[in-house]
Amino acid sequence: MREIDVNLIENTVRDLFIEANKVLPDDLSSLIESCGECETCELSRSIMCDLTENLKAAKELDVPVCQDTGMAVLFCDIGQDVHFVKGSFETAVNKGVSRAYKEGYLRCSVVADPLKRVNTGDNTPAIIHTRIVDGDTVKLTASPKGFGSENMSTMKMFTPSASVDDIVEFIVSSVRKAGSNPCPPMVLGIGIGGDFESCALLAKKALVRPVSQKNPDPFYKELEERILNEVNALGIGPQGFGGKTTALSVAVETAPTHIAGLPVALNVGCHVTRHAVKEL
Repeated sequence: MREIDVNLIENTVRDLFIEANKVLPDDLSSLIESCGECETCELSRSIMCDLTENLKAAKELDVPVCQDTGMAVLFCDIGQDVHFVKGSFETAVNKGVSRAYKEGYLRCSVVADPLKRVNTGDNTPAIIHTRIVDGDTVKLTASPKGFGSENMSTMKMFTPSASVDDIVEFIVSSVRKAGSNPCPPMVLGIGIGGDFESCALLAKKALVRPVSQKNPDPFYKELEERILNEVNALGIGPQGFGGKTTALSVAVETAPTHIAGLPVALNVGCHVTRHAVKEL
């Protein structure tokens, strides 16, 4: 049994959310830059260049890459041989989030009640997804989620008679309807299978998969490529001004499901689909 002081959790969470908000993963920032070079329209190419310059400026000036610093979503893979000491794990996470948003001068966007709309003042509580895994380590993935893109996310409970074409059309039509609202070029996380709530979680987890990594199953890798091509054929383009790059990447995650169902969820990420990871 390995003991981990929850103060380490607090400090790590604080650092991860500041890092995620200020610096994009290398593979995503490189993809934005390379896609800009592929644009033939002068306006689209100029916008993509501006996005790249914004990322560089954020890193140089030590400021967030976007003014919407998101809801704090944290994925936690906790080894079953870990024992947390000196306090509560959940309390430590929320303390870390509070410190990140206050000390990192990040915008606080969370309201305590969905209808009364009073801001909590420190971006807590965090949304915490925990999974018990083998071993004695803790892997934390911070994923600040802005709501311009989150509001464009959607889900459909298909029946098993639905075809792959039906699923692709659902995704493409959802992106078409979203238009410029999610600040394209987008990153699309797609969940297929599970049940109602786990399918949405699959889509959310798909967004934190590195864009340089494709689905290991050739069938789903091909599906990712097909969806990316059809979405980009819409011509929405960077920030909705037209062009080749409506989406940067598509990630599909799957899970077993019921014989009577076929849930499909789309979680939309903007061009700054942020995440930072650390293993303790």
